Amino acid sequence: EIEGLTRAGRRALALGNAREAVGCFRKALRLSGGTASPRLRRACAFNLGAAYVETGKPKKGLEFLLQSQPSEGESGEHLEDLYFNIGAAHEGLQDFPKALECFGKAAGHDDVAQAGRQAGTRVQMGCCYLGMREPARAARCFLDAARTYATAASPEATAVALSRASGSMLQSRRFRAAEIAGVLAQCRSLCESIPDPALRGKLYNDIGLSYSQLHIFSLAAESFEQALALCGGKPDRRREAALLQNLGAAHNALCSFGTALGWHRRAAALHGALGNRRAQGQCFGNLAYACSRLGNHEAAAENYLHALQAFRDAGEVQGQWQACEGLGAACFHLGDPRKAVGHYQEAL
Repeated sequence: EIEGLTRAGRRALALGNAREAVGCFRKALRLSGGTASPRLRRACAFNLGAAYVETGKPKKGLEFLLQSQPSEGESGEHLEDLYFNIGAAHEGLQDFPKALECFGKAAGHDDVAQAGRQAGTRVQMGCCYLGMREPARAARCFLDAARTYATAASPEATAVALSRASGSMLQSRRFRAAEIAGVLAQCRSLCESIPDPALRGKLYNDIGLSYSQLHIFSLAAESFEQALALCGGKPDRRREAALLQNLGAAHNALCSFGTALGWHRRAAALHGALGNRRAQGQCFGNLAYACSRLGNHEAAAENYLHALQAFRDAGEVQGQWQACEGLGAACFHLGDPRKAVGHYQEAL
């Protein structure tokens, strides 16, 4: 009966039914108390504790995971899994130093057969370092994980680890731009072999954001377009709006203002339909800037007005004074210095 409950719990976890899994493991643990096997009771406690951690209850999970530890002098099987789950529980409780200690014990030996598990442990350690605000150390963990995932022939996991590494490298400011660009290039090359369009789209978007931070706007725009093309299969309107906005901003940075206009207009319309006035204000501001650089100061003034109203609706003070400054410049170019001064004063 205990074996049946354990199988049912694992099956429920695999199907994403956490509540049912916890129920099965709890019954199995209760039944194991009537047996003469300490090893069986520990195994049941481990299953229940790991399930609680996975379902977002680290404190409850830790309680049962600690019960599953072998007694002193007793040989323990699958200790790496136990340490990993105890580490995950501590991470969930934001006790990052303790979590790192446990993940270090879970890392085990350099065994190719266990490469995937080792890489997963390195990813968790990277997350802990991010929680401790040590992005440089986090980046090195993610890079180690990516190399290990590559050994395990897992392109999806490798690409995700590389993407997280590049973000941490940018955050730390301790890596050269060429190093970060190299990691992004590796990640981008792997994206082509990832079958899941949702994951591929997310990765392309993250790559584009990282290229933007590096001021490599041509590759940023290309990555955003690749991400946008993947929005068609399973529409995510908020992500689509953000991608349109990012594409417009990238083309502004590339001084390809004629191309940028279309992206800005589509982004502003979609953000408006979604009720995101702050983002819509940003799009109107970007559109106004592109119009001004193309010499169409009348259209620039009109869009700065739209931006100003959107920022007022969103209570965005910084956006309001930027829109007022833009309005002042547009009015000056239109030959109305009095209005220009009024808008500049409003910005002050």
